Amino acid sequence: MKRIAVLGTLVLSGALTVAVVAQQPPPQLSVDNLTVEKVKDNLWVIRGGGGNTAVFATGTGVTVVDTKNPGWGQPLLDKIKTVTDKPVTRVINTHTHYDHVSGNVAMPATVEIIAHENTVQMMPKTAAVTGLGNTENVFTASAGKGLAKRGFKDKLTIGTGADLINLYYFGPAHTGGDAFVEFAAARVMHVGDTFPNKGLPIMDKTNGGSGVEYAATIRKAVDGVPNVDTIINGHTPAQTTPADMREFADFVSDFVAHVQAAKKAGKTAADAVKEWTNPAKYTGYSAPIAARATAYAQVIMDESK
Repeated sequence: MKRIAVLGTLVLSGALTVAVVAQQPPPQLSVDNLTVEKVKDNLWVIRGGGGNTAVFATGTGVTVVDTKNPGWGQPLLDKIKTVTDKPVTRVINTHTHYDHVSGNVAMPATVEIIAHENTVQMMPKTAAVTGLGNTENVFTASAGKGLAKRGFKDKLTIGTGADLINLYYFGPAHTGGDAFVEFAAARVMHVGDTFPNKGLPIMDKTNGGSGVEYAATIRKAVDGVPNVDTIINGHTPAQTTPADMREFADFVSDFVAHVQAAKKAGKTAADAVKEWTNPAKYTGYSAPIAARATAYAQVIMDESK
């Protein structure tokens, strides 16, 4: 009886712990909940509050790449002031998702906001994300404040010398408007959520993304911007390398091939995900969330003949 009582107490304790964790509020909208890492001279990464933000201090002001979740724009501006007293003059958005663009609404009206031309078109209406459902669009409540107004097609070069920034588009992957941002002199590239972390990425077909083309787009970015040593990712706690990005492309290719083989065998997307296990060669890769992976497997099946 004592053993049963002890087990019951442990089970109850565990259940209460889960409940408490589930009820904990999200991180407060505070500058103290953002962290800064120096990547190179005049280039930092700010983490927390959404996607990883790059901060690049140039001779004419600060360029910011991605601006985090709703409500985090002002804490981000406050955090930037801890590394440079130069004003923010430019924002570049790597893609349309809310956790990378919502802080735009807090930027001064003088700030130029740039994105790929497809993202410029998607930002005002982006709400549903494949595999996630409806998400927040802060621009509907801000009367359009913070929307990107300047777009580019294949490549855009900004600045010169140590301040040179190249923006590239290599095709659909995470979305249909993913921008790759190269800080040329620093040999660093911000790739947004095309390589968010080591795991199965979001293949947002609703907003122009692709499962079948994903890996090829990643490889084009690695091959097309060869003078890069360091990758800033969408959500990793540390930088990665071009070699890591090539491995990530291989991981995506393997998942796509697995799903396509399942389709040929007459199986469903859910079947394909149930039968998928991350190959052992991909060390440190997280297991996929079944519901989301099934949505992306369906994207791949729909794109495959």
